[in-house]
This record gives sequence, C-alpha cells and structure tokens, in this order.
Amino acid sequence: MFRRILLAYDGSDASTKACELALDLARRYGAGLTVLSVARAPEFGDEVETEAVIENSRAYHEKLLDTVRTRATASGIDATFAVRVGHPTEQIIAEAERIQADLVVLGHRGKTLFQRLRLGSVSKQVVQYADCPVLVVR
Repeated sequence: MFRRILLAYDGSDASTKACELALDLARRYGAGLTVLSVARAPEFGDEVETEAVIENSRAYHEKLLDTVRTRATASGIDATFAVRVGHPTEQIIAEAERIQADLVVLGHRGKTLFQRLRLGSVSKQVVQYADCPVLVVR
C-alpha cells in the first residue's frame, strides 16, 4: 500500500509520536522512509548573521535526526535523511513531491486557537496542499 513515506520531524513530542508511527508503517509495508527536518531561516539580519544562524540551525537539525537514524537502523528500515532550509510547509510539500511520497506523516504541535488563526498550522497547511494522503499525529 505504501512504498514511500515522508516523515516531517522537528524533535517535538508530537513529531516523536509521528516518528514511532512512521517507523511502524515503514516496517509493516516494507516502505522506504524519508525523514525531513526543516530549519527556518531568520527573517531579519544581515547576510553574515543569516549564514551563521542557518549553519547553526542546520547542525541542530542534523543532530535531531541522529535519534531517528538510530531507531530506523535498529528496525532494519531503509531510510534517508534530509535537512532543508525554509518554511516548513513549503519544504515538506516540495520533498513529498520530489520523492513521490505515498504518505506524509507529521505531528501536530497543539497550538492555541489564536496561534492557529494568526500564524496558521503547518500540519493544517500540509493537509490542505499536499498531493498525497497526510497522517497527522497528536
């Protein structure tokens, strides 16, 4: 049923739950798993500051993926890992299209109603715009 699963992972409790589910689905269906972590670029600052912040953020997200890498290896799952820089929704959808994902799995951070109305929800936007099924884990 699933051949390619994309897991969006940010280290939060919700994404850790999503990780467990994605690993289980990949194991059950023999699917390939791509794990994506998105580093956000700062919205202000000069070019030198921005480059330094992005590099620090990229290193942080690479380290986050080490936990998932260990779990996937222990489970015998064929997984690839990527860190992208940009807006999470855009990067998740672009990666899903790039790998032709059959399923996107991501956590729901549990923002308040005001935060969701003002800022939007990454999970809501991915559900709305992705071309494949999306599983949101709470």
